[in-house]
Amino acid sequence: MTTTDIPAPTARPPRPAPAAGRRPKREREGAAWVFLSPWVLGACVLTLLPMAVSLYLSFTDYDLFNPPHWVGLRNYTQMFTEDPRYWRSVVTTLTYVVIAVPLQLALALVVALALKTMKRGKGFYRSAFYAPSLLGASMSIALVWRAVFNDGGTVDHLLGTGGWVNKPGWALLAVALLTVWQFGAPMVIFLAGLQQIPAELYEAAAVDGAGRWRQFRAVTVPMLSPVLFFNLVLQTIQAFQVFTPAFAVSGGKGGPADSTLVYTLYLYDRGFVASHMGYASAMAWVLLLVIGAVTAVLFRTSRSWVFYASEGDR
Repeated sequence: MTTTDIPAPTARPPRPAPAAGRRPKREREGAAWVFLSPWVLGACVLTLLPMAVSLYLSFTDYDLFNPPHWVGLRNYTQMFTEDPRYWRSVVTTLTYVVIAVPLQLALALVVALALKTMKRGKGFYRSAFYAPSLLGASMSIALVWRAVFNDGGTVDHLLGTGGWVNKPGWALLAVALLTVWQFGAPMVIFLAGLQQIPAELYEAAAVDGAGRWRQFRAVTVPMLSPVLFFNLVLQTIQAFQVFTPAFAVSGGKGGPADSTLVYTLYLYDRGFVASHMGYASAMAWVLLLVIGAVTAVLFRTSRSWVFYASEGDR
């Protein structure tokens, strides 16, 4: 008969002592939450709470002076089936986005390409072209823009076409050109992307006989496509939320003949002029969903044309 020796249980090895000067994990997490607390508090009080209140008000009849009265989906059904001005604001906003975003990105890319090859004064011109992005969103610049495109303004004197802001077919173009003029931010991003493209790619393309246009199509556009996609998403989201230029050019009315009645301007009119805050809240949530859907579509379609060098394919 044989016996088997059962090894005696060994003691668990002691945990290594924390390195000198290194705080325990709980203390580090507590310090992180202390530094994050202003942002968390601001996000909850200034963003999440107002969004929750707005969502509730979208299902109520609220006029800013009396307590909200629950009406369910009535604001949404009225918006989609009984309000022709709402659909005019949708069409006007889509037209504005289609005009303003491509023109702004094209101008920003052209200027960025010119600045990349510039030898002297690049810093000055970069600052000068970026300045409109800082000033263009102000009401004062928008009022100056209205004066430029008004009857007897600079455009009228140069082209003899009359004031654009008083013509239904031209007023929205004047608003879009103010956005196009603010091309400084996407220009700086394009310039940063262009400076990251390796010069060896252009040299190899030149050896293969590619000219300037061919190099732009075969090298610049594919390598710059992630930056182009970033600018496209950012500027599209901003274009859907345009307000100040349309408000200033039309005097807050969206005229002439509702030609500048963009979505946010009509939302402002319903909420703060007509005191239909419940209806305006419903409009705001529809706009949020539309922007989310458009952004999702852009991300979905980007797989076919955005090139990432780390992936090695489109």
